[in-house]
Amino acid sequence: MTQNLWSVGLVVVVATITFLLGYVGSRRANTTPDFLVARRAIPATRNAAAISGEYLSAASFMGVAGLILKDGIDALWYPIGFTAGYLALMMFVAAPLRRSGAYTLSDFAEARLGSAALRRWCTFFVICIGVLYLVPQLQSAGLTLTTITGLPAWLGGAIVTVIIVANVLGGGMRAITLVQAFQYWGKLFALAAPTFVLFTVFLSGPGNGAQAVDEPGVLLFHEDVSVTAPDPVKVRVVTPLKLSATGEVNGARADGDVYWTDGVYSIGKGTVLRFTKGSPVPVVEGSPGDNDRWLRPQTNGVPGLFETYSLIFATFLGTMGLPHVLVRFYTNPDGKAARRTALHVLYLIGLFYLFPTVLGVIARQYLPQLLVTGKTDAAVLLLPGTMMPNLAGQILGAVVAAGAFAAFLSTSSGLVVSVAGVVSTDILPGKVRDFRWATVLTGASAIGLAFVLPPSDASLTVAMSFALAASTFCPLLLLGIWWRGLTWVGAIAGMVVGGGLVIGAQVVNVISSYTGGWAHSVFAQPALVTVPMAFAAMVGISRLTARRRPEDVNQILLRFHAPDPLGFMRDRDVQRFGTPREKARLDGRHRDLNP
Repeated sequence: MTQNLWSVGLVVVVATITFLLGYVGSRRANTTPDFLVARRAIPATRNAAAISGEYLSAASFMGVAGLILKDGIDALWYPIGFTAGYLALMMFVAAPLRRSGAYTLSDFAEARLGSAALRRWCTFFVICIGVLYLVPQLQSAGLTLTTITGLPAWLGGAIVTVIIVANVLGGGMRAITLVQAFQYWGKLFALAAPTFVLFTVFLSGPGNGAQAVDEPGVLLFHEDVSVTAPDPVKVRVVTPLKLSATGEVNGARADGDVYWTDGVYSIGKGTVLRFTKGSPVPVVEGSPGDNDRWLRPQTNGVPGLFETYSLIFATFLGTMGLPHVLVRFYTNPDGKAARRTALHVLYLIGLFYLFPTVLGVIARQYLPQLLVTGKTDAAVLLLPGTMMPNLAGQILGAVVAAGAFAAFLSTSSGLVVSVAGVVSTDILPGKVRDFRWATVLTGASAIGLAFVLPPSDASLTVAMSFALAASTFCPLLLLGIWWRGLTWVGAIAGMVVGGGLVIGAQVVNVISSYTGGWAHSVFAQPALVTVPMAFAAMVGISRLTARRRPEDVNQILLRFHAPDPLGFMRDRDVQRFGTPREKARLDGRHRDLNP
């Protein structure tokens, strides 16, 4: 109860600071450019912190450590891919995208290829990616609230939704920039401080009888443990064991001692399993069953190799296609500042990912019971109290819980702004009032889906969002910026092929989750197939429709790549939504490319 009070207290502090910073940031927000791109006046260092705060979501704060605990060394590709994606973004996209003068991804597509139809398709995929990314944030917020207070999971998602919608309504991009920059440093402290303390305890303590993570054989419980399955789950037993079960096992009623030989067992929802000290740990189906496989990469043969390369494709290329990340580069004053921002983001998020990696390794020794249910996302929340069952552990646990809450708030805020931006400017007239209505609609839709869809590992769901971004906007941006031959027909064809395949795979996954989990792993990590097919369709159809190439393609690409001091950049938000004075100032500042 005491730990709950600490955790609830710090979560309330984070929510209060978020409100206050959002209020401060929104005081001068009163026009559409304020809400969409913060008047393009955010300096590189602050924008980098805001992007990092937005990018480091629940998947990073809780999911990475949970995946390392469950899947071992293969899960390291998640933080590597999440970070390395910014290298490609900095080299190929950041500066030209800012020089395009666009204010949303949809607007960039129309500015480059002059097609209203392409703009509508981009709007559709921005909404899909935003919602697919937003839902696991809200579900993870529910998991956090349940873990620290025992309250219903839906309440956590509802609280986060109310806070972010209120902030975004107040000032859009202007309101959330200061909030996200603060929340990056808050999240970094919330993981770094517990990691240093717990790693010191890990090195100096006896480990409460736990075996070393590199000890041969299967993982063993180091004390008597009772595990309740919150959802139906399949577990694999490598070494036979005796336990006590109350509930449903393999479709039959169980109440008392049972003996499990090696094999796979289906556990019903609410079933209680009781293990004695020294018993082997059954692991959720699909995870390494022994320490040797947990420590070695690529132990699943060709399917495992496919999943790894598919994950690399999704995370490395998907970063440059995430709408809520790209929209922040529109807020830089010019292309040079955008590229410098991407460089700062690289070292900020690279520093952050050191800490969940360490916590994931330590959690395997202290929290093996999470491997039975597969709910390993809770590892970072439970680890401080498990390793330090005293006041210091309670405070560290509260700090982690507050950091997790900040992760939900910052990422969800950026997603809501990006989706509301395209909805208000492409579906509604684009006034401030329309942006606010779009914000309410986005928040309501996301929390509704979070209640309906089954929860899954945050990192896996987010990886699907990366796959969708890599299969739609990544080809559009790379070819649109660096290839004169792209046409709007080819762009639509590539996005439909790549995006359609990823959405189809996600539908198969959802159906599979309700009907026994029969879907092959290729449906969970489809990027290795969908990204090349999207590029091929985009290039092939563009060559067949070469006469649709924009006549002013040379002027457009010159605007993308010319140095900023030459003055070719034109801000399209000012052209569309600016006051007459702003438009006149813009015309006087920029050089005309027309002959």
